Amino acid sequence: MTIFCICFTKRGQALGERIAAACTKSGDAFSLAIGWGPQKTPLAAFTKQAWKKGGALLFIGAAGIAVRAIAPLLESKAEDPAVLVLDENGKYCVPILSGHLGGANALARKVAAICGAVPVVTTATDGRGLFAVDTWAKREGLRIQNLEKAKAVSAKLLSGQEISIQSEFPISGAAPAGVRVLEGPAPEKADVFVGVHTPKDPQALHLVPRCLTLGAGCRKGTAAETLERALGAFLSRVSVAEAAISAVRSLDLKKDEPGLLAFCAAHGWPLETFSAAELRAQAGTFTKSAFVARTVGVDNVCERAAVLGGGDVFVSKTVFPSVTLALGVFPPALHF
Repeated sequence: MTIFCICFTKRGQALGERIAAACTKSGDAFSLAIGWGPQKTPLAAFTKQAWKKGGALLFIGAAGIAVRAIAPLLESKAEDPAVLVLDENGKYCVPILSGHLGGANALARKVAAICGAVPVVTTATDGRGLFAVDTWAKREGLRIQNLEKAKAVSAKLLSGQEISIQSEFPISGAAPAGVRVLEGPAPEKADVFVGVHTPKDPQALHLVPRCLTLGAGCRKGTAAETLERALGAFLSRVSVAEAAISAVRSLDLKKDEPGLLAFCAAHGWPLETFSAAELRAQAGTFTKSAFVARTVGVDNVCERAAVLGGGDVFVSKTVFPSVTLALGVFPPALHF
């Protein structure tokens, strides 16, 4: 985690340096700004810059300072970074924003352990030692499709009721108290659905593992708009969430295709390309095309690219105007 810290007194600076040394040793990136004295860093500028970069903000000083500094920047529970306050004496560490998704609660416990403080964690599920579904989703690398549904899941647990989880992929380990994992075919209703497909129950909290790769073939000069139309039709046809895709894969001849690059950039996906020899070496049963083999030296691009490195074909080659698409799956290792 990247931690941006600011202190406002000499004592706070000494505490910040101590925390910085411990966090850096454990693998975190840590920067310490001095918010006092003639060379002080302006608070507004520090907060705005740290907020834009992401990570976590640690204020060593009064909670009111932090609250006023972050107030103009607040966006949403899904977007806001972790924000913590630690008093200059190192007695109390309080996560005040993004305790679960941003990791503020976990970081508060870590900082508290370093300086002997008390972590003042106020989220209800943590206070009662209950399963926090958004924290679990973050730890497992699951994308939350409908964050507003998480509140209902937590409310059910807090009221003493059991929640159910249906997953398209195995979840190892013992389920936490109050959590029941549904086995067998997907039921009509589940409180939480973990999978790449659209859940049957629209009220379910949908957690998506980013375990699919999009294999893509396209003619030279194919526009990004053409790829977008193909993707929309493709995902709609197979009822797969776009959030499940982690990368686009293709033949190395396509690595500089403007349309393909723009398409990937629009979705934040890396473009991974492979040589014809690498694709030919991929074992498996694929949809063959003699024309493609004659043209680029391998009988199938999209399927072979999608599974290269140990994946399985999830959705076979689908043909659209100027575009072919396929999905490969690399099953996630989920655990409680």
